[in-house]
Amino acid sequence: MDIKFGTDGWRGVMARDFTFENVRRVSQAIAEYIKNLPPKARGLGKVIVGYDRRFQSDAFANEVARVMQGNGLKPVLLEETLPTPAVSWLTSKEKAFGIMVTASHNPAAFNGIKIKLDGRAATDEVTKSVESYIDKSPAARNGPVEKKSYRKPYLEWLKSRVATGPISNLKRPVVVDYLYGAATGLMEELIKNKKLITIHSAVDPLFGGLNPEPIEKNLGELIAKVKEEKALIGIALDGDADRIGIIDDQGHYLSPCQVFPIITEYLITTKGIKGKVVQSVSMGYLAGRIAKAHNLPFEELPVGFKHVGEQIAKGQAVIGGEESGGYAWKGAQPERDGLMTALLMLEICHKLKKTPSQLLADIEKKYGKSCFTRIDFHLNKAVPDKHVWVEKIKKRLPKKVLDTEIKQLLDIDGLKVILADDNWVLMRPSGTEPLLRTYAESESPKKTQALLELAKKWAHA
Repeated sequence: MDIKFGTDGWRGVMARDFTFENVRRVSQAIAEYIKNLPPKARGLGKVIVGYDRRFQSDAFANEVARVMQGNGLKPVLLEETLPTPAVSWLTSKEKAFGIMVTASHNPAAFNGIKIKLDGRAATDEVTKSVESYIDKSPAARNGPVEKKSYRKPYLEWLKSRVATGPISNLKRPVVVDYLYGAATGLMEELIKNKKLITIHSAVDPLFGGLNPEPIEKNLGELIAKVKEEKALIGIALDGDADRIGIIDDQGHYLSPCQVFPIITEYLITTKGIKGKVVQSVSMGYLAGRIAKAHNLPFEELPVGFKHVGEQIAKGQAVIGGEESGGYAWKGAQPERDGLMTALLMLEICHKLKKTPSQLLADIEKKYGKSCFTRIDFHLNKAVPDKHVWVEKIKKRLPKKVLDTEIKQLLDIDGLKVILADDNWVLMRPSGTEPLLRTYAESESPKKTQALLELAKKWAHA
C-alpha cells in the first residue's frame, strides 16, 4: 500500500494498514532519511522512540527501535508510556530524532507514527522526503534495544515552566479526564492537590467506547463530574496528550476559539509576552482582535500545528493556537502540549483569582462573543484538486452573505469566507475521501448554523 503522511503523521487501521510489515517499511524510510542527512544535521544518530496506550503500541515501538538499530542508529525506547510532547521535548534535550507510535485522537482501531525533531513536529519537507525513501531498502532489524525512563525529567521540565506550588493549593476541585490516554497519572504528580479528581484512567485500548478526542460530544462524563463536584475546572487530554479540552466551572464546554483568547490575553497582559500571534485558519476572530488591541502582528496559517510550531521555533511568532485544542507560546516549546496548557490554565485561574467562566466573560466584554461550530459533510465524490475546487466555490458566492458584505476570501487551506462583521465560514475538502470539513463562527449559535448551511449549499451546487 501507498504510505502518505498527513497533517501530523501517518495513520492507518490496525491489521489492515497499520501492520508490523508497514511499520517496518516506514521505520526503514525514516532511518534512510536520517542516514542521508549531512553529518552535522544527523548528529550522533540518536532516536527517541515513544508510544501511547493503544493496543500493541509498545510492541510496534520496539519494532521501530529495532529497525533504527539495524541501520546503525542509536535508538532509545521509552520504558513507559509518555505523551507525544515528551518525545518532542526530548528531541531538543537529547539532540535526537523522535518517533512516536500513536494515532492521537483517532478511534481505537487506528494507530500511527509521528516524526519529531527540534522540539516539534516534522515539516512537510521532512515527511515528503521520508515518503520518497519508502521501499528503497529492505528493513534491517537488530536484537534488543536500550530502554530508558524519562518520566521524571519531563515532569521536572514542566514544573520549571509553570509554578505548580501555588496551583497545588487551589481551594476548589479540579477534574481531569485522561480519556484513557498517555498522560494518565501525570497530573497527580504535577500538582499535589488532594482535591484533584481523575476519571478514565484505567488501561483500556478501546477507550471506553469513545474516541480519545477532547471535544464536547466525548466529554459528557467530565461535564457531569464538574457539576457534581462543583469543580473549578474540567480538563480533558487526548490520546497522546498534545491536545486539551476545557470545561468551565458552570459545566460548559469552552471551544478552542474561546480558550485561545483567554490564554493569549493572559500571556500578553500578565506574562508580558510581546510579538506575533499566529493561529490556524480554522480558528476564530477573538485572538486577532486581542493582537490588534495590543498593537501586535497577527497571521493565520494552514491547518496543522507544524505550521504554528515552525514559526515559534524560528522566533517569528510568540503565541500560537489551533482549532483542535493545541497551543504553544514563547518560554514553553514550539509544540502543543496538553499538560503544559492545563498547568497554564490553572495558573491563570489562581493568579487572576477568577473562574474559567469569569475569564471568558471578561474576554467577551472586551472583544465580543464567539459561537464556533464545526460540521463535516459528505460529498458526492472526493476532491482531487483543492485549488480547482476553491476557484469553483468562489464563483458561486453571492456578493452578500446573510445580508453582510464579504470582506475577504482566504484560500491558504480550503476557502475561508470572512464577512465585514468578522463572522466567517471555512470549507476544507478532504482530498482523500468525499468529505467537506466546515467551520463557522459568529456572535450567535443561530447565525453560525446558518453559515454552515450556506457552506453545504455552495459545496453541493
